Amino acid sequence: MTTKQENILEAALQLFATEGFHATSTSKVAKAAGVSEGLIFRHFGNKDGLLQAILSQGEASFTVLFAGVVMETDPKTMIRKALSIPFEVPESEYTFWKLQFSLKWELGYNSTAKMEPLTVALTHAFTKLGYDKPALEAELLLHLLEGVGSAILKGALTDRAAIKQLMLERYEV
Repeated sequence: MTTKQENILEAALQLFATEGFHATSTSKVAKAAGVSEGLIFRHFGNKDGLLQAILSQGEASFTVLFAGVVMETDPKTMIRKALSIPFEVPESEYTFWKLQFSLKWELGYNSTAKMEPLTVALTHAFTKLGYDKPALEAELLLHLLEGVGSAILKGALTDRAAIKQLMLERYEV
């Protein structure tokens, strides 16, 4: 990927995450990236193509974050690793994660397919631990993680270590 393409993607990511997808024009992205609008169309086709390129790049971070959980065989360790996910996202990736949350509301974008391996793994873990409703436990845990992740991104989580410890204690992991 060229430097100009990287600049376009970075500018688009920043603008989409802060101003919204619909409110951001390709001309605004071009100006922020220091390129012509035509270059955006040449490389990405249109604004939707630009968004897809950003999302494709970000999928690598999903894979890395979830791999340790999905590959784990011990159910308690699996749950402990899952509970740690929102606390392990590097600050350098916060803009991408803010975009993920923004797209859920603005476009109804939901990455359930990306979450499926994690959902299956957690359901399996809760099953092995004898929970009555393992699929619902997995769903509840994922919603909890989404809420914690959102609070971290907004800077609203006052004591990260205490919250993480409380969650680990609640699940006895």
